[in-house]
Amino acid sequence: MHSIRALFDQSFVQSDKDWETFSTRLEQIDVPKRTLLLKPGQIEQHLSFVESGVIRYFVPLDERELTFAFSFDGEMASAYDSFLTESPSCYAMETLTDASLWRIRKTDLESIYRDTAAGNIIGRKAAESLFIRKSQRELSLLIDSAETRYLKLFEEKPHLLQQIPLKYLAAYIGVTPQALSRIRRRIS
Repeated sequence: MHSIRALFDQSFVQSDKDWETFSTRLEQIDVPKRTLLLKPGQIEQHLSFVESGVIRYFVPLDERELTFAFSFDGEMASAYDSFLTESPSCYAMETLTDASLWRIRKTDLESIYRDTAAGNIIGRKAAESLFIRKSQRELSLLIDSAETRYLKLFEEKPHLLQQIPLKYLAAYIGVTPQALSRIRRRIS
């Protein structure tokens, strides 16, 4: 829980009372690897902070799965579109490693918005974090080559890439596993 407070303290000042009100609404869960956190058709009920672990976001298709995002240590995790609209998600979330999450229910978050001075800032910072990640991903898909996308991910999270199976990395950067193997050989 201290990592969440440290993250917030980097961005804004909140009173100990506001932090206590917020933190008492957080629930910690430890989840084994390969656990589905959300299935297509379910409504996202939580906004989560990844204390440790890797979460994969994917669209299951008949013949394959399309991995389109990851959440790592120190990042927010949520099917945020489903969370905001209270509508069924069209994608799934799964832990790729054992994970420790701190999460808050939407009703509790709305009460934090209402009852604390820092509540709206907390919500805004979470939304900004998720939006920036999504925007950077979209721009990367439009501008960068698959090799550049792989190198950026490797530069940002080198120790975590070892925990992600090659087929998921390949789907994430938009190539086949064979093409990713060629990219990895070329840059080695």
